[in-house]
Amino acid sequence: MPEINILDKHVAELIAAGEVVERPASVVKELMENSIDAGATLITVEIRRGGITYIRITDNGCGIDRSNIKKAFISHATSKISSADDLDSILTLGFRGEALASMAAVARVEMLTRAESEEIGTRYLIEGSQEVLLDDAGCPKGTTIVVRDLFFNTPARMKFLKKDVTEANAVAGVVDRIALSHPEVCVRFIREGKEVLSTPGDGKIQSAIHAIFGKEFSQGLISCEYELNGIKVSGFISKPVHARANRTMQFFFLNGRLIKTRTAMAALEQAYKNAIMVGKFPACVLNISIPPMAVDVNVHPAKTEVRFADEKKIFDAVYYCAKLALESGDTRPQMSFEAKAQMKVVSQSMPQPPKAEQTFLNLNLRKPAPAATEQKKDTSAHAEPVKINEVEKEPVPKPVERVFKVESGEKPNQNIQSDDDLLLNNPTISKVVIAEETVKLPVIEETPIEEKEEAVITEKLTPPETETEAPATVFVEPFRVIGEAFKTYILVEQGDKMLVIDKHAAHERMIFNSLKKEQDNVQSQMLLTPVTITLSKEEYNALLENTDILLKAGYAVEDFGQGMVIVTECPTFIESGDIEPVVIELAGYLADNKKDLIPEKLDWIYHSTACRAAIKAGDKTTAYEQQKFVEQLLSLPDVRYCPHGRPVMIEMSKKELEKNFGRI
Repeated sequence: MPEINILDKHVAELIAAGEVVERPASVVKELMENSIDAGATLITVEIRRGGITYIRITDNGCGIDRSNIKKAFISHATSKISSADDLDSILTLGFRGEALASMAAVARVEMLTRAESEEIGTRYLIEGSQEVLLDDAGCPKGTTIVVRDLFFNTPARMKFLKKDVTEANAVAGVVDRIALSHPEVCVRFIREGKEVLSTPGDGKIQSAIHAIFGKEFSQGLISCEYELNGIKVSGFISKPVHARANRTMQFFFLNGRLIKTRTAMAALEQAYKNAIMVGKFPACVLNISIPPMAVDVNVHPAKTEVRFADEKKIFDAVYYCAKLALESGDTRPQMSFEAKAQMKVVSQSMPQPPKAEQTFLNLNLRKPAPAATEQKKDTSAHAEPVKINEVEKEPVPKPVERVFKVESGEKPNQNIQSDDDLLLNNPTISKVVIAEETVKLPVIEETPIEEKEEAVITEKLTPPETETEAPATVFVEPFRVIGEAFKTYILVEQGDKMLVIDKHAAHERMIFNSLKKEQDNVQSQMLLTPVTITLSKEEYNALLENTDILLKAGYAVEDFGQGMVIVTECPTFIESGDIEPVVIELAGYLADNKKDLIPEKLDWIYHSTACRAAIKAGDKTTAYEQQKFVEQLLSLPDVRYCPHGRPVMIEMSKKELEKNFGRI
């Protein structure tokens, strides 16, 4: 166990603003970082009521000997540095010596610890910075710290805490990030008596990713490793097809410490340029290893922001690492034919249908009722069976002249070429005798094709009888659809002007208005197969806090545990393939705009839904669809701008066209 030093005032003043215990998540972060600095390979985190009433961190690190326990709870007491020069080469996660002192000031803290050189452990109690107990205790090598009743003596700070589930999700997010940054450490997380996370601690980043985010997320990643100018970048990046709607699943670690760096984010996204859809962002878990002298980690109270000596070197290392990984690891999707092979085996084992059935299917004839297929068999030895061609590929025999006896109907016996001719020319015939054999035929009454089509059209145009009031109509000046330009703009001639319609913008506004009109009663559809979505803990918590708002917008979202949600219903406008990106986008917005009013949140959700559901530029539309679309658009005079504010239609008069061509 290294010696704990109380820093001189001069050294303490060089350290940035001290860490303040704001919520249970910050307590867990500091204690887990201390465990990792102590060389622990196994860390267990347990919380109750979101960590407000109970937090316990247990590790198998080096422990603290009894002579240093009291000093550990003094402000600016740390074993990580001893002089001002040490600030230029920090390799540990903690170095300020304020965490334990800050916790002891606002909570009841109990420590059980034993160093490897000691035979008996120590139990130490401190409440509100006041020492309560220091005694012997039996415990294994390592340290266990229990923090109870956070902010028990500062009720003004207690009221700023959120619901238990929100605080617990924040703690889970901290545990996830530390487990990702140190895959060599086995991390267990127990929440309300139930283990919700256990990483293997085998040193493999992919194992930690699989344990935290699940199989589906980990399978969409590409491994990468690259070194440039003494900077090593390693980890995993997502395949372009698995890009997400926001940056919440981008994790950058610097020498094992989670950081926020715009330089690395820009480099990563630049590497994906021309390989990813606009508005999408890659996911990543990248660890940047850099000499400690080339970075300053003492610039932010939470130590999440750092200052690099050379930003360009960081940019280049991350860029080339991601670029090379995409070129070598992003393979084309593979198609498996295993399902077809299985289907073939099944079809071979199935009994073959009778030949008569095969004849019906091969000839594509109407299948008669079961009673009509029965034949009266003649016992006479002179009777000849009726033969029908069973396979289309077989040569058809030359038609011969045969005599058919009609027993019903008014048509007399006559010479015809085939059975089909007789049936087609005489739809009222119900029985035919061929030689001495009788075949019963069904009476088929069909409506001529022209009459059928007319009946269908009449049915579509005739309003239902149940409607008592006709909807209000808007007069639409006659128009003619000229065509479509660039599969994006519909060209329309109307009177003495030409209209250019942006079909995506117009359709988006029409859907948005429809959702607003149906507010609190949006038509939704139940999904045959619910969609499971993996989110970051911040997005996960934000989504669960706003399930009522999402339900008003047509989305039924339920908690699936461990950072995953399950979507069982969605608005009828949304296609199944758009559900996951839409929900991820909604979760990102709700996480970043927690203070927005409910009407503002609903408007944003309607807007996002409409944008996803609307027809896209480049989608093919038929002439009939264009006609109906323009007809509906021109009957809605309030549709002028899309929800983004772009115009949906531009008018150009005939006079202006002629003027540009020099006709006037």
